[in-house]
Amino acid sequence: MDKTQQQIAPVLILSHPQMGENIGSAARVMANFGLRELRLIAPRDGWPNEKATTLAAGAFAKMAPVRIFDDTISALADLQMVYAVTARIRDMQKPVLAPSAAMNVLRRASADGSKTGLLFGAEASGLSNTQVASCDGVITYPIHPEFRSLNLAQAVAVAAYAWRTSTSDVNKDGRARLDPLASKQEMQAMQNHLRAELEMAGFFFPPEKADLMMQNLQNMFIRAAPTVQEIRTFRGVIKALSHGRGPMVKK
Repeated sequence: MDKTQQQIAPVLILSHPQMGENIGSAARVMANFGLRELRLIAPRDGWPNEKATTLAAGAFAKMAPVRIFDDTISALADLQMVYAVTARIRDMQKPVLAPSAAMNVLRRASADGSKTGLLFGAEASGLSNTQVASCDGVITYPIHPEFRSLNLAQAVAVAAYAWRTSTSDVNKDGRARLDPLASKQEMQAMQNHLRAELEMAGFFFPPEKADLMMQNLQNMFIRAAPTVQEIRTFRGVIKALSHGRGPMVKK
């Protein structure tokens, strides 16, 4: 894989992986297909992990240092487009794509200067609704309905192969768009700002539905794929509305 391909390759994020062997096997197949950046969210057996190193068969030496995060929000913070890899279709408005189609979308976003990622769930429990809601879309595999068992390394292998063989036409000059997509951190900050103001305005009723209502709003914002400038403008709108009608008075 050439330097340009390496620069635009997605980050792989493993959420709460349980066994070091699975992490090492996933890293090995990543290196097979030229993927270099791996992140772990709260690995059960800690990190570094001797069993992971053994199963990786030298793959970690070919990759960037593995980064460890406590939660999904921090693991995705600097990324601008993330797809959840899950066999479970949630009842929410998300694009659901086959691996090849999703990789074409990610490749185009990467060529425009966006940092992309693929989020995988734990071996036993998969991804939560909250984690899926934070992503831009869902990737599902056409697994035979009579036998759906697929381990973590196998799931990573399918995605890595799809990335390697994707042929989407990208910007030949490699230049980023003038106004890049907002990062997950910027999106989260905007949503926190909006939620605080909606709570003060008494919008959430009954209060126990607040999380679901915010998830619906989050899905809407993610589908819009806002740019950095659009997020800044919307936060200005929130601030202005919080001051009531008429010209905003600076504090």
